[in-house]
Amino acid sequence: MEELYLIKQRFGIIGNSPYLNHAIEVAVQVAPTDLTVLIIGESGTGKEFFPKIIHSYSARKHGPYIAVNCGAIPEGTIDSELFGHEKGSFTGAIDSRKGYFEVANGGTIFLDEVGDLPLSTQVRLLRVLETGEFMRVGSSKVMKTDVRVVAATNANLQDAIAKGKFREDLFYRLSTIPIYIRPLRERKEDISLLFQKFSTDIAEKYHVPPIKLTNDAMDMLINYKWPGNIRQLKNVAEQMTIIEKSRDIDAHTLQKYLPEVKPNLPVLFSDFSDADNLNERELIYKYLIDMRRDLNEIKKIVFQFILNNKNSEEAPYTANKEITPPPLPIKLSDQQIHNPIHDSNTIIANSKKDDDTDVVYLLENDKNNGNVESLSLEEKEKELIIKAIQKHNGKRKLAAEELGISERTLYRKIKEYNLDV
Repeated sequence: MEELYLIKQRFGIIGNSPYLNHAIEVAVQVAPTDLTVLIIGESGTGKEFFPKIIHSYSARKHGPYIAVNCGAIPEGTIDSELFGHEKGSFTGAIDSRKGYFEVANGGTIFLDEVGDLPLSTQVRLLRVLETGEFMRVGSSKVMKTDVRVVAATNANLQDAIAKGKFREDLFYRLSTIPIYIRPLRERKEDISLLFQKFSTDIAEKYHVPPIKLTNDAMDMLINYKWPGNIRQLKNVAEQMTIIEKSRDIDAHTLQKYLPEVKPNLPVLFSDFSDADNLNERELIYKYLIDMRRDLNEIKKIVFQFILNNKNSEEAPYTANKEITPPPLPIKLSDQQIHNPIHDSNTIIANSKKDDDTDVVYLLENDKNNGNVESLSLEEKEKELIIKAIQKHNGKRKLAAEELGISERTLYRKIKEYNLDV
């Protein structure tokens, strides 16, 4: 416990969260080895401290330590930065240059935002991790390096692998030892300590009295989601310390500095925890299944309506009654095939069978005018919905029960057909 306190004091780490303490303990435990470490966490959670801890407690502590922000280097020059280049290898290469892997030989290199590396660079990096070999840009000479690699990312690399943006073999090579840094919203016990530290530091720097939060303001501070994590908390503390004239900050004042966190639906947040959240594909499947069920309900209603007296003012339909389509198949004579308007009142013109229900389309011979009545499912749905709503004097809940469908489906159909009911 004393060693943990000394580590925090040495590297300026503030917090007593069990999650934070566990991450530090893992970093110290893995430091004496040469295993690659992947630090995972949202932006602003303090991932940059852990490569320094690993390097300082390793046998390489007297060797060089180089931190590289992979997302800040243009794709066209990233290979040159990491592996070096020879004179004349590209426009502007007026001299030979050593890369970071060559300079950091015998030490540690920290690759921040490793998920932003181009695929071509990922191939080079994989070779260095597996064999310690690399070649400068524009050279065919194989060079060796002895470097400990620690990487970090705020992206979900599993999703990047699925999209073809990150190599799966490189992911497993980098994540020999994964360390997950929890977001600030999961380390509530650290929020007040961090806020006090940031506000006191800025007050001392600019010689102003420190601010103090009321109880309601402190509750708001602790329960806020902090999407920007520690960086956002520091920003808020410094702003209020400098801008606010009153040194007592209440919840109303604090609210002005906390932007509203709006939930995203469906939830697509890249979460590295073990929570069983629905992914995008599962949500789409669920929605499609609901739509299919509703469509089958409408088909049954329309079929029942057609089979009953089409001239009646209201369609006699009972939601609990089982509807059985006519027996299939029905063989048509050659005359009926060539002449669909036959002497019989009703014939089966076409049928289609799927996994859930038999959908039968009927053609009726109107004896009065000899024309085929339009039996569009859409038109019949409109007619049936309008009659059901009129029957119940505009009460859509009762109309939905009469039709045997959910109220949500009824509202969707009214909007879809633009019905004025």
